[in-house]
Amino acid sequence: MPSITTAGTLAIGMGVIGWRPGIWSGLIALVAAALITWGLHLAGWGKPPNPRSVDQRGLTVRDRSAREGHTNCRGCRLAGRRGGALPDMPGDS
Repeated sequence: MPSITTAGTLAIGMGVIGWRPGIWSGLIALVAAALITWGLHLAGWGKPPNPRSVDQRGLTVRDRSAREGHTNCRGCRLAGRRGGALPDMPGDS
């Protein structure tokens, strides 16, 4: 993902200095990177918003709790996964 995000940012920068399709192609790349990152998180390859147990801390270990959803994770809530009791979060109305 960092390479897609970097390419999108560079394209936007090129658009600012005069390369006409740069801004739009850069924005498309940034949106694609965000969607890919969200998809990987939902598949269990992203880090949950809370600490993991010791056996789940490695970068190559898939998160087993991703299918149910992570507690207090806005990305999981957007996908319809609740993941336990959700206390009120600051800013939610």
